[in-house]
Amino acid sequence: MAAVVLAAARLLRGSGSWGRSRLRFGDPAYRRFSSGGAYPNIPLSSPLPGVPKPVFATVDGQEKFETKITTLDNGLRVASQNKFGQFCTVGILINSGSRYEAKYLSGIAHFLEKLAFSSTDRFDSKDEILLALEKHGGICDCQTSRDTTMYAVSADSKGLDTVVGLLADVVLHPRLTDEEIEMTRMAVQFELEDLNMRPDPEPLLTEMLHEAAYRENTVGLHRFCPAENIGKMDREVLHSYLRNYYTPDRMVLAGVGVEHAQLVECARKYLLGTCPAWGAGAPVHVDRSVAQYTGGIVKLERDMSNVSLGPTPFPELTHIMIGLESCSFLEGDFIPFAVLNMMMGGGGSFSAGGPGKGMFTRLYLNVLNRHHWMYNATSYHHSYEDTGLLCIHASADPRQVREMVEIITREFVLMAGTVDVVELERAKTQLTSMLMMNLEARPVIFEDVGRQVLATRSRKLPHELCTLIRNVKPEDIKRVASKMLRGKPAVAALGDLSELPAYEHVQTALASRDGRLPRAYRLFR
Repeated sequence: MAAVVLAAARLLRGSGSWGRSRLRFGDPAYRRFSSGGAYPNIPLSSPLPGVPKPVFATVDGQEKFETKITTLDNGLRVASQNKFGQFCTVGILINSGSRYEAKYLSGIAHFLEKLAFSSTDRFDSKDEILLALEKHGGICDCQTSRDTTMYAVSADSKGLDTVVGLLADVVLHPRLTDEEIEMTRMAVQFELEDLNMRPDPEPLLTEMLHEAAYRENTVGLHRFCPAENIGKMDREVLHSYLRNYYTPDRMVLAGVGVEHAQLVECARKYLLGTCPAWGAGAPVHVDRSVAQYTGGIVKLERDMSNVSLGPTPFPELTHIMIGLESCSFLEGDFIPFAVLNMMMGGGGSFSAGGPGKGMFTRLYLNVLNRHHWMYNATSYHHSYEDTGLLCIHASADPRQVREMVEIITREFVLMAGTVDVVELERAKTQLTSMLMMNLEARPVIFEDVGRQVLATRSRKLPHELCTLIRNVKPEDIKRVASKMLRGKPAVAALGDLSELPAYEHVQTALASRDGRLPRAYRLFR
């Protein structure tokens, strides 16, 4: 111990060889740079003399990055938001999707999604398109939903002209060759098989719930192509749909990370006065139907015991999703419903905890923490331009389905009860945090700009949305929940449904004060 202390003392006073070399070589250099010989005695809070004054970015009250919108002569809207960075995200969003397929073969939008970025008038194959994008470090993607189709490209901003020209060609001049359509049939068939085999049934349940909530109309129509329609898809069927829905007045060219004037110039060059592959005739059969909420139940009996085999097989579960009509994203109650959805929260039994993970939401505190046998309880909110759906997805052992349904109906009824100020503030903070963090990503900003301009011809900026979230009061939550509970429920059920309560009993429970199902009496057990 004494030796260690002695060695430390030598190091401190520089008596060893290391100390002597430090005194000889290190100290003068250290003093010259650390004390700043060129600028003696100038504190860090003061500017250095002779150094140019820095110029910092500033914003005014209107925010310099606000969305700019221009409408071309043919009705196409061009929307952009500048964002610092070398890369940009540009795309075309179209008011087209499965909700407009009432007069067509169901599944056309799904087919078009898989056919996107295939051969066009200028490009002989998908490989040529990808090669053109690679020159600008670009990637491409196409996504369809029930009411929107989106073609998007992320690339270097210097390649904007190439990107817009490519997008215009992909959207308006696809070749749709027999070979491409046959390949797409195989891709759609595989996706349908995968949808029915995957352990996580949430996409299938969401499809079933919309079918139950909006029986045979608008957003209740199949989003995925039915198996019986795969062989019926051909160029003529696709062109008849494209002729009516791929029109300039139903499109938005959106860009993030680009100059607005340059984007408008490219739009005029490639999207104004061009004749699409299906001809320039006026649209004839445009479906302008408003969503009609019907409520109801869709059941799918299925053996879920062998969904995921292996050393630790996935347990057999029955999945239930119960939903009620909320409101469209154009209504003032959309924000209170979004806060309510965040307040319900939820997730799986084995979700990792931690700050911001929603472990203090109602479905965790009241459901998953108290009922260990429940594997999942999650709240979702689907919103469209004329309707909305707030739903809860729950999973449990088939023998406990009745009890699980009663727990969920009770949570729905409690939404219209007392709202704790602390949980409301937590939900509002979490929603604001999620909104702002998501809008850090350029592709998310692009989608937000495009969807808002497509639906409303304008865009609410993030700080406006945050203000609306902060203004939500407990009485707003109670009001929208009470209004929602007056409607008929939509129910989707998947798995072993031998213990599933009758639809009328679920409806009665949601209309009661405590959310309990009517008692079921059996003569024999």
